[in-house]
Amino acid sequence: MPRASGSKTKVKKPKVLQITLVKSPIGYSVTQKATVRALGLRKMHHTVQQLDTPTLRGMIASVRHLVAVAEVEEA
Repeated sequence: MPRASGSKTKVKKPKVLQITLVKSPIGYSVTQKATVRALGLRKMHHTVQQLDTPTLRGMIASVRHLVAVAEVEEA
């Protein structure tokens, strides 16, 4: 069914999270080290931007003591 020509749909932009590795995973479990790598973090103070999804939130929660998270303001 075609849309009416005057209808406007509001498209939500997905949130973007900025994740920074602030503490070394050395001395922590293998699964936590693997989670840090899966987030895309390689070195100390390395920052990546990822789309905010429930899966990503769960990964961040499991290594919350090693990372800093901030929401990116989209212009």
